[in-house]
This record gives sequence, structure tokens and C-alpha cells, in this order.
Amino acid sequence: MKLGLFAALAAAVPLVQAQSVISAKAGMIHYVEGTVYLDDGLTKPKFGQFPDMKNGSVLRTERGRAEVLLGPGIFLRLAENSSFRMVSNLLTESRVELLTGSVLVECAELTPDATTQILYRNAVANLKKNGLYRMNADPAEFLVHDGRAEVTRDGTTLELTRGRFVELDEPTLTARRFDAKLTDSLYRWSARRSGYAATANISAAKMVRDNYYMLSRSSWFWNPYLGMMTFIPYNGSIFSPFGYGFYSPRTVYVVYAPRPVYTPSTGGGGGGPVFDPSRGYNVSSGRSYDNSPVVSSPGPSAAPAPAASPRSSEAASPRGGEGGGRRN
Repeated sequence: MKLGLFAALAAAVPLVQAQSVISAKAGMIHYVEGTVYLDDGLTKPKFGQFPDMKNGSVLRTERGRAEVLLGPGIFLRLAENSSFRMVSNLLTESRVELLTGSVLVECAELTPDATTQILYRNAVANLKKNGLYRMNADPAEFLVHDGRAEVTRDGTTLELTRGRFVELDEPTLTARRFDAKLTDSLYRWSARRSGYAATANISAAKMVRDNYYMLSRSSWFWNPYLGMMTFIPYNGSIFSPFGYGFYSPRTVYVVYAPRPVYTPSTGGGGGGPVFDPSRGYNVSSGRSYDNSPVVSSPGPSAAPAPAASPRSSEAASPRGGEGGGRRN
């Protein structure tokens, strides 16, 4: 079995080196666990193969969860006993409609030329900034854990920022507060998934850099070593709402390149740091008070992975039940 997996990885590497996986459509079903249906057919992504949601398709979970990729850097995660319909799978205009349960959307990068919306009945939540957003069907509400969004219903628009939510079945849209630090199992599972994607980003971005593959825009990229897709920014480094870093091919070198290590020195000849190949890092060119190895962090540290969640996602609002917040 190990030999077969190694062969599959080896076969996949040249393909990855040759091309970036830039999906022409939103709605790639990237990961499922438990019982998940796509248009009433049981779905299970295979190694390196992911079903796509067409406009009008419905993804439904029972005792399971699902992760769907929208525009590059935008992860949609569906709780247990939940469902949503793909309204528009355009990368420039991704729109999903929550039918039942709960959905959480992590936006690591929202581009100005793209629209991302979550619908529920006659309410539309337009995501305006990188952040973390949640829509619940029962009770009907929209929450902003981080970021900024505009909720429109019956011609009225309400702006929400971090720690604000709105009840969608109220006669008048009113912004209320909730404790964004209180979480539930859907939130914690989403945080773990974000951490996995960030881990896959490091070797994938280095692969792109080492093979001189030029990205024309931010994209999804297949990492054959970890068997999953990851997000690669076009330029710079982006940190997700969960605190995990995603590096571009231009910036991933900070993880791998040795950092200069300056140590106190006395006497003359105290120029800049000199790389010592026997140690693998830079040392002072002058006499050091401490010749012991100095270990430096390779880059910005990711947030620690949250504790393991219960088996049930408890798709109800994080404001009630497990880890619920309190309304003001």
C-alpha cells in the first residue's frame, strides 16, 4: 500500500510542476467526512480528484461535514445536518444559498474585482473584507466573527463588523453584539482545516518558486505530498482569520532561508554576520560571548491548532448551546 501511494505521489509531482491548478469555476468539493450528498448522490472526493458544483446543485450533509473552495483563498465549510445551493459558481461572482443548518466562510483574500455572497431566503450577505462569516438557518441569523459585511433585505442594507450579528427573521434589521471569541465545534473544525491548508501552502509555494512557474493571479494549487489543495497568494504573505500564514512564491523563502544571527562581539574585525556551513546559520564575524548555536524562528508563527472538537458539529448558533455567546 505504501509503495502504491509513493507511486501516485511521484506521478503527480511532474503534473504539479508543470501547471498551477487555477479552477475556472467556484464550487470545488475539496474535502468531506461522514455522509455527504451532492444532488442526492453520495459524494467522496478521490486522491487528486474533486467534484465540482454546478449552478443549482445542492450539497447536503447528514452525519458529516464538507469543505468547498470558492474563489482563491475563500473556504466554505458546511456543518453536519446542513445544506446549501450553488447559485453562481463564477470566480468573479460566487453566490451560495443556505437551505438548512449552518455554513462558515473563511476569506483569506477577497479581491476588489470579485463578489462573494451568502443568501438565506430573501436576505443577502455581501462579504466586503477578509474575515470569517457564518450563516445559520435556525435561528435565522448572520454573524461576523471577523471582517466586514453588508446584509440586504427588502431594500434595506445593514453593515456588520467584527462581533456583530443580525437576526434575519426580525421585521427590522438590527445589529447586535456577540462574543466572537466563543466558539463551537464547526468553528474549531474550520480552524483545523485552515491550519492544514496553511501547512500545505509552504511546500507548494516553494515548488512553484523552485520550478520558476509564474503565477498570473492568486490560485488554488494541488500539493501532492499532503494530498490536498492549498491557497497560494499572487504576491506577499496573507494571514487567515485563524492566524495561519499563506506565502506567495516570492515570500516563502523566509521559511527556508537561514536568518542572520547577531551575537555580541569584542575587539576589531567585527564586520557583519558570516554564514557558517558547519552550523547552518549566520554567526558574528567578531569574537562571540556565546558560541552556542542560536536557533531563530523561520518566520511568522501560525496560531496553535484548536483542541479537538466533539463528533457532533452542533450546527446551531455559537451564541447558544456549546460555547454560546450572549446577546446584549
